[in-house]
Amino acid sequence: MATDFLDRSDAIEECYEFMLAYAGQGVTGEEGSEVHRFLSRAVAALDGLVESCSDALTQAGVDSLDRYQRFLAVLDSDSRDSLAAIEIVLAQPVISSQLIDNLNASIHLRALLTDLFLIQEVLVARGRLASSPK
Repeated sequence: MATDFLDRSDAIEECYEFMLAYAGQGVTGEEGSEVHRFLSRAVAALDGLVESCSDALTQAGVDSLDRYQRFLAVLDSDSRDSLAAIEIVLAQPVISSQLIDNLNASIHLRALLTDLFLIQEVLVARGRLASSPK
């Protein structure tokens, strides 16, 4: 089963959903706030995401990963770009709603989420998931 990949995807999606709510709160910033926890979980989920995706595709019974290599390269790039954006936010002593709103708007993070949704649908189509987890 593709549980490791799905757990990683869930952590990233939950972080994004939390950030949407956080951005709307108008918080000027807090040290050690809950947003740090969500961002840190997303960072951990990004570490090894491509390998986890590759394993999930293999477990799903794809004939050959050759047809997926270019997409895995895209996922790798989007993961690295998203990680860089999240890490710069985590480097700040205070994380405001405005800072998170700018992170939410990042094309890198949005591309990553779309990548995750695409792979989840591939797994659904291959019968590895009961229904779309979105």
